[in-house]
Amino acid sequence: MAISMYQLTVPAFVRGLTVLADLLKKAEAHVEQHGSVPDALISARLADDMLPLSAQVQRASDTSKMSVERLTGVAAPKFEDNETSFDQLQQRIANTIAYLQSVNAEQFDGSETRTVKLNFGGFPDFTGQSYLLTFALPNFYFHIATAHDILRNQGIAVGKRDYLGPYA
Repeated sequence: MAISMYQLTVPAFVRGLTVLADLLKKAEAHVEQHGSVPDALISARLADDMLPLSAQVQRASDTSKMSVERLTGVAAPKFEDNETSFDQLQQRIANTIAYLQSVNAEQFDGSETRTVKLNFGGFPDFTGQSYLLTFALPNFYFHIATAHDILRNQGIAVGKRDYLGPYA
């Protein structure tokens, strides 16, 4: 049995965003336990030329919802990228998951051969399948991993199992 474009997108994105939400819960608990300043953690970055934690969450959200929009034509919600608190970041994740779950498998029919054009970065035109496998999924996981790494770098007790998430 072949794996569908839907199976490669919505469940993977929802799982990754759920893991990201759990990482943020651990970060918030750490801040509360240690009396740290939440803003310092939300604005933390691994290197000066990298985006902060808040932007990693925003990019993971954007990558997942825009990938589904590009593959299905179902308009994704637009967010302002103005989140400055754990609650706002969690709400963004929840809103992204709600959008992803509103798109059904049939809406992905034919998406593997659909032409995907990106309006940034000078990328070539992709087929839906090549876009998903060579750009969308690697980009999504880059931002989830970077958020995880920022939290580790800031002393939050997260490890590989936290990144992988629960298995049911």
